Amino acid sequence: MQLAAAMSRLGTESAFEVLARATKLAQAGKSIINLGIGQPDFPTPPNIVEAAVKALRDGHHGYTPANGILKLREAVAADMKLRRNVEVDPERIVCVPGGKVTMFFAIAMFGEPGAEIMYPDPGFPIYRSLIEWTGAKAVPIALHEDKGFAFSAEEVLAQITPRTRLIIVNSPANPTGGVVPKEELDKFVKGLEKHPDVAVMSDEIYARMCYDGVPHASLTAYPEIEDRLILLDGWSKTYAMTGWRLGWGVWPGKLAEHATRLAINTHSCVNAATQFAGIEALEGPQGSVGEMVEAFDARRHVIVDELNRIPGFRCVKPGGAFYAFPNIEGTGKSARQLQDELLNETGVAIISGTSFGIHGEGYVRFSYAASTEQIQEACERIRRHLAG
Repeated sequence: MQLAAAMSRLGTESAFEVLARATKLAQAGKSIINLGIGQPDFPTPPNIVEAAVKALRDGHHGYTPANGILKLREAVAADMKLRRNVEVDPERIVCVPGGKVTMFFAIAMFGEPGAEIMYPDPGFPIYRSLIEWTGAKAVPIALHEDKGFAFSAEEVLAQITPRTRLIIVNSPANPTGGVVPKEELDKFVKGLEKHPDVAVMSDEIYARMCYDGVPHASLTAYPEIEDRLILLDGWSKTYAMTGWRLGWGVWPGKLAEHATRLAINTHSCVNAATQFAGIEALEGPQGSVGEMVEAFDARRHVIVDELNRIPGFRCVKPGGAFYAFPNIEGTGKSARQLQDELLNETGVAIISGTSFGIHGEGYVRFSYAASTEQIQEACERIRRHLAG
């Protein structure tokens, strides 16, 4: 069989590969602490589960509109008003099976041979994978440790060329936990005035996970780019619903129709019962979100302190999400070497920084979506290994 050349350009997400290896080792009897996979270690709140069960019992078993049932899109619009103070027409909202679908649609709309798409590096690996799959040139936006892994608006704007079609922004960020300050976003949006044809996709899937009393700064707060801004958000992280596969995109009016058409051509619609769970998540009690984020915040302090006690490690405190991204250059090991050593020899699963881009060498990602006891035990195993 002869596959399309584009398939050779498609990358992967290493966290799932490490998860598979860790699972295999665990099945063989090895003690594994998994700090690699990026998903909350909390269950989906019971009221959300019950909403899905009720929807199934009430007979919601068929197709729905491709962009999501109206009540769900209205709930998203209400959430946008409540949390971002932005009025959004539900017709601009397209609900999809997970945040990656909004990402795929946006990159597919703008990516083609001869085009350039900018993406954060270190960053979520699927950005680069999908950009290259379309045939576009993937242009990395370097994120620097000394800036807390926030981008420099000046550096980003300087990389724009006549071929630039789309810029991807992610804050709070995976894998670094970096948060872009409002002041940088101000400069970024101001600079975009000189580039009216460049679109922006803002991945804000971790928007509810900001710490130290710093409010989330959203690009939706800038009406001057509303006609070219795509917002990516969803339920997976905020409501511990990773396996439910439910996300939303807020699209410029002129692009919402294209996103809906892509939905029709790919997945038809989101699982009907899941959409009712999504309504309950947004409209129901929010206490579980606060409790989960509070727990992540406490673990954040623990893991940063523990990592900074490991010889050869240094770790800046992440401002959001649930990831720590320590510098491991002092160990004398490459990121991939350390990842493999720790999994095979100590049973600690983490992800190499090079899995997140060319600027990830010298770093590894830890997810602190795990208990404090697991975090402490993992760091102790690493200390013993490196001392050995």
